[in-house]
Amino acid sequence: MSERPATLDPDVNEDHEALDEDYVLTAAFVEKVVDAADDGDGMRLRSLLEDLHPADVADLMGFLTAEHRGVVVLWLPPELLAETLPELDDGIREEVLERVAPGTLAEALQELDSDDAAAVVEDLEDDQREKVLAAMPATDRAAIENSLGYAEDTAGRLMQREVMAAPLFWSVGDTIDHVRAQGEDLPELFFDIYVVDPHNKPVGGIPISGLLRAARTVKLSDLMEPVNAIAADTDQEEVAYIFEKYHLISAPVVDASGRLVGQITVDDIVNIIQEENREDILRLAGVSDESRGAGVFGVVRSRIPWLVVNLGTALFASSVIGAFTKEIEALVQLAILMPVVASIGGNSGTQALTVAVRALASRELNSANAMRILSREVLVGLFNGAAIALLLGAVSLLWFRIPLLSLTIGLAVMINLVAASLAGTLIPLILDRLDRDPAVASPVFVTWITDTVGFLSFLGLAGVILL
Repeated sequence: MSERPATLDPDVNEDHEALDEDYVLTAAFVEKVVDAADDGDGMRLRSLLEDLHPADVADLMGFLTAEHRGVVVLWLPPELLAETLPELDDGIREEVLERVAPGTLAEALQELDSDDAAAVVEDLEDDQREKVLAAMPATDRAAIENSLGYAEDTAGRLMQREVMAAPLFWSVGDTIDHVRAQGEDLPELFFDIYVVDPHNKPVGGIPISGLLRAARTVKLSDLMEPVNAIAADTDQEEVAYIFEKYHLISAPVVDASGRLVGQITVDDIVNIIQEENREDILRLAGVSDESRGAGVFGVVRSRIPWLVVNLGTALFASSVIGAFTKEIEALVQLAILMPVVASIGGNSGTQALTVAVRALASRELNSANAMRILSREVLVGLFNGAAIALLLGAVSLLWFRIPLLSLTIGLAVMINLVAASLAGTLIPLILDRLDRDPAVASPVFVTWITDTVGFLSFLGLAGVILL
């Protein structure tokens, strides 16, 4: 299959001009696919789709309704179907898999590396999984079952079992001859040859480029470099951190006894980094990973729990206001300015929180530098508070002509911005120390603190200074 995006091939006809200059599917192309699906014109669908990159086919599925997806998937050639399945959003993939016959799916999975095939099989219902695996060759079936034996989101589930290894006593010439002799058994994508000892434990690695530059008589033991072997039960987020920190392109995966069982390549890590970043961004907003195929009730279930928690914290903050009803009745300007203090504090807390969560995720924030980072954020909150206090105090003075009110709101803003900086940094640190995901719960609690401190400081100071 061509790896070239459809619009970049000068020889294709207008039906295949699927992408605009930003590599996004055009509305006209999607409409052609929908029309062909409505007409049940399978040959037309195949003609439209056969030159698309699998990633573009997966993108197309996201634009189609479930009914149209069910028609389109029936006309995808097995090779294109195989390469498209790993690219699909999880919800859409599960839906598509229900429409594919077990025999067709078994044929398609044989085109994939073991890690991608395992990811697809994982989404199958138990009865469908049994039928698909039964229709596959024993070797492919065993590789998938072995991958599924590892816990989800670990290196063992992420790795591909196809790997090139050579014994320690081989020369460069022996290794090159062995690689060439593999034929179709050669892994589709690999960057390193792993050198193993008699117990199949990796003791070094040699980049393909280094192997090709060396003389045939050079021993692998003289050419190899140390490798970062990754245990099969390592969490995928930890794997991504190792790749990023040590600038790896690939790494061997070992079992509990240290024997080579597979490899992880950088293309898998790019997906993991994007997935982890997407999860953190969504969790900061209190939602789960919602694809284009997510249903209404599934989205509601994922969002409402934290809205309920937020309702509780908002009611608590409102109770603070209720304790100062006399002050508000005596000076109605307090009610006008209260939301300003809380809003500015909330934004400042979100800034500190975002920095802290990102730093924790990238291992840039830990117990070794926590006090330094916390001190920095407090000073930032103090200086920002002073600047905003001067500006807001001036606006308040021009608006209400009450100097003491300007002083009150200025002091309240400074207090709340310092509190916001403290909360935005400390709460993620505390949750991380308690082995809780700081991206999930932090926003609600930071908002609660900034609202409560904002109202309490402003109304409390008003009671002392103004009344």
